[in-house]
Amino acid sequence: MPANERLGDLLDPMGTVLLTVECQQGVVGPDSALPELAREARSSGALHHVARLVAAAHRTGVQVIHAIAERRPDGRGASRNARLFRATERLPVRQLSGSTAVRVAPPIEVAEEDFVVRRLHGLSPMHGTDVDALLRNLGCRTLVVTGVSANVAIPNAVFDAVNLGYTVVVPADAIAGVPADYTPAIIRNTLALVARITTTDEVLGCLEGPRRRP
Repeated sequence: MPANERLGDLLDPMGTVLLTVECQQGVVGPDSALPELAREARSSGALHHVARLVAAAHRTGVQVIHAIAERRPDGRGASRNARLFRATERLPVRQLSGSTAVRVAPPIEVAEEDFVVRRLHGLSPMHGTDVDALLRNLGCRTLVVTGVSANVAIPNAVFDAVNLGYTVVVPADAIAGVPADYTPAIIRNTLALVARITTTDEVLGCLEGPRRRP
């Protein structure tokens, strides 16, 4: 993207989609399978900021897509080709289809017009899911990526979106990972190379403030 392109121009509501990544009760909720990540998502304010962005998207007509990671109770079709997947199978809280663990976590509210896209395999909210097709059908040009984790799913989403031709905006205070100092490091050294890094307040100002006439 041009370095001097205005954030407000990138965030035209007609061409912008807000993606929340794995903001589900079994990941960021009180009974998370990953309590350290859940604590960081809440104590850092990231989950609160995601909720603010979702609420603003609902008010301004920006489409919201919630990307959820889950697995069937019998495990069929789940990935097992990495240590992370095998460790997930042994966690006390499992992200089983239809369970409370795979519901979007408060304080984020899901509106009737939102899409909830569920994946049974892999690391990316985009690769091998319906997200890209939905974005194209919605006329998306800019994807705002939020949620967890900065360790795995967020970088996957950002790189996949960039490779598919979308402009990506990342509100730095609306993503979280562990340990706490890892998130600013990956933003500075990796995500900033391919995405527009901003803040929740700046995104809200663009979505809800007066729009410049062409």
